[in-house]
Amino acid sequence: MNDKRSEAEKQKNAEIEREILAQRGYSLADAIGRMGGERMLKGTSPVTRKRQAELEIERYLEQHLVDTEGALEIVLLRRFRTSETVLKQGYEKPVEAFAALISGLVENTERLHGLVDDVDAEWGRMYLERPHFERPGQPADAEDPYTFDSVRVKLRRLLETMGS
Repeated sequence: MNDKRSEAEKQKNAEIEREILAQRGYSLADAIGRMGGERMLKGTSPVTRKRQAELEIERYLEQHLVDTEGALEIVLLRRFRTSETVLKQGYEKPVEAFAALISGLVENTERLHGLVDDVDAEWGRMYLERPHFERPGQPADAEDPYTFDSVRVKLRRLLETMGS
């Protein structure tokens, strides 16, 4: 009984679809859309592996990085997207690749200074304020939300959550 009912429903739906198509025509875009739904994406995700990795890191940062101002997260995501370290390791294990990127920043003072400068500039753009660029050998500005030391501490804490 259910087979007869489902067969009757299929025929009814097919007839309705034919009527709709007859009234509005059928374009190349319609054909591509139908093929995409049926064959082109079968078994695969329409989201690239790179984008999936980026989204995974974005979620990870939202859950594990304490960054009330928000500029550090933005710059770290940008660095992840363009990192040679990540490209070499691939996108199959994004958290591990991201941990390698963060380790490289924490261990290299020059890279860390470059990161902090980028974060300060991003903060300035976000808040339409003059950035507080910290210079080596000079005391940090008391109003600077991103000092070398504060960013290093945040990155080390982030690494701890990654098990690195």
